[in-house]
Amino acid sequence: MSTTSEVLDDIQLAELQPTATGSRWMRPVEAAAAALLLLIIGVLLAGVVARYVFSTPLIWGDEVASFAFLWLAMLGSAIAIDRNEHLRLTVFLRRLSEPKQAFVTTLGLLLTAVFLGSLLYPAIDYAIEESYVTSAALVLPMSYRASALPVGLGLMLITVIMHDVLLGNARMLLLAAAVVGAVGGALFALEPALVPLGNWNIVVFLVVGVGILLVMGVPIAFCFGLGALSFLTFTSSVPIFVIVGRMDEGMSSIILLSVPIFVLLGCILDATGMGRAIVNVMASLLGHVKAGMSYVLLGSMFLVSGISGSKVSDMATVAPALFPEMKRRGHKPPEMIALLATGAAMAETVPPSIVLIVLGSTAGVSIAGLFTSGFAIAMVLLVTLAILARWKARHESMEGVRRATLPTIGRALLIAAPALVLPFLIRSVVGGGVATATEVSTIAVLYALITGATLYGGISLRKFYGMLVETAALSGAILLILGCASAMAWALTQTGFASQLAQSVTGLPGGWLTFMAVTVAIFALLGCVLEGLPALVLMAPIMFPIARSLGINDVHYSMVVVTAMNIGLIAPPIGIGFYIACKIGAVSPDEAMRAIWPYIGALLIGLLLIAVFPVFSTFFL
Repeated sequence: MSTTSEVLDDIQLAELQPTATGSRWMRPVEAAAAALLLLIIGVLLAGVVARYVFSTPLIWGDEVASFAFLWLAMLGSAIAIDRNEHLRLTVFLRRLSEPKQAFVTTLGLLLTAVFLGSLLYPAIDYAIEESYVTSAALVLPMSYRASALPVGLGLMLITVIMHDVLLGNARMLLLAAAVVGAVGGALFALEPALVPLGNWNIVVFLVVGVGILLVMGVPIAFCFGLGALSFLTFTSSVPIFVIVGRMDEGMSSIILLSVPIFVLLGCILDATGMGRAIVNVMASLLGHVKAGMSYVLLGSMFLVSGISGSKVSDMATVAPALFPEMKRRGHKPPEMIALLATGAAMAETVPPSIVLIVLGSTAGVSIAGLFTSGFAIAMVLLVTLAILARWKARHESMEGVRRATLPTIGRALLIAAPALVLPFLIRSVVGGGVATATEVSTIAVLYALITGATLYGGISLRKFYGMLVETAALSGAILLILGCASAMAWALTQTGFASQLAQSVTGLPGGWLTFMAVTVAIFALLGCVLEGLPALVLMAPIMFPIARSLGINDVHYSMVVVTAMNIGLIAPPIGIGFYIACKIGAVSPDEAMRAIWPYIGALLIGLLLIAVFPVFSTFFL
């Protein structure tokens, strides 16, 4: 079964240099990141026990976790660069010839180095400024925490320079440096003409500029960072110091603490086979009916997503277990890929969804409310996909298919029971307000480790250490995107663009329904290009106040936003999720592209119902 990192390497990442386990010089950084992740989990678990068992909260627990979290994010970002695990768009880059690919990649690395080098001194200055502030509970200078920023930026800069030197020859590096110098010089020369353009600079730097960087395959985080840096440098007098502060704020929300823990939970699910046990029990219950394996695939995505919170882990768990039998029954591989991709989009609102956690943090929406509503919304989309799957399977071959015997079903249920408890535990505890998403994530990790060790074969210490490092790298990549997107979003809002957009949208005929249509179009497009999290961080602060002014419920609007974004994420020819599904199922994207559109149509019907009828989102609140 493919691991998350392997799938991402092949689909989302420009291959700089094969580094399956990272460079040797990064081993101490990996060990430190793994230790920080364990520290965060340990402190949060201790806080849960102290609060609910001894009724004595650890007042210093959140501060310790917050200090460690920023260090984890920055060290994880450096590890992600070393392992080539930063998310990027490579659809266009891969269409170039190899020499052109190498040059564009070298140019992208050099631009990334420019961004990191530009922020290094301001980050040091920021850490020094933070030394005058002390934490409330630990009474420690906040520079202990803020020092993570210059250390992480420095490690990333060193890693990028090493990759650049290893990748390109001297002539290529000089040519790339000449291009960067020429563009920078031209912008400095044009600065007097750029300032009077006003908000047209948004188009120049934050739309066209960032778009060019995305097409070049520059990691998404650095696309946003470079966009914000160039926008503020050439069109304003705002110091670069501000970008560092915005990045810190974007990565430091206490709600985001659950992100790396849920990522680790997905790794444990993958390693112990708990997800496969859930797939097996679904197959024993539904495998004998017409379109049964399609139902099993959709149901498994629904249930497995409730444990891992990761689309890639979900697909990599479900597909290998079901595709052989589906092929035997006459399902065509492109149709299977289409169902897998749209099933992953459907399951994105199933708790514990990392997207919902980030949205709640960014837009100030209740995580408990999002988790409760997300379950119902996924059911609506599940039904629309199941209806289409049943119609598609009308000619399915059922020859030799037999209903599973009661002993077989009972055995599968017995094996899967400990795994099946987990998704319902997460939803009920968070949805009921008993504990926060962060607290539940730590409990879920402990439960999965104990259950996996006692009932599913366990995990060796070496493998567990590798999972900790992988979690740190993926979490660092995610959190750096959020930090850089926060800086770009701040630059965008300072121009007054948000208020102008609000005036133009609220003035459209049709009221809130027209605004919903605009929302669907915006987030579907951004989902195609940017992937989920950066799109939310950029647009949520702008769009949610408008929705509130029109009387739209926050949770209802959140469900529309996330669903539209996920449809964009799997929509060819750009949607990253579509290519991930093709890679997992070993099917050519050209073949799958023709098959996926009816399934996207089914999701759009579900989205229309969700958008027009708020009751689907708010009934259980």
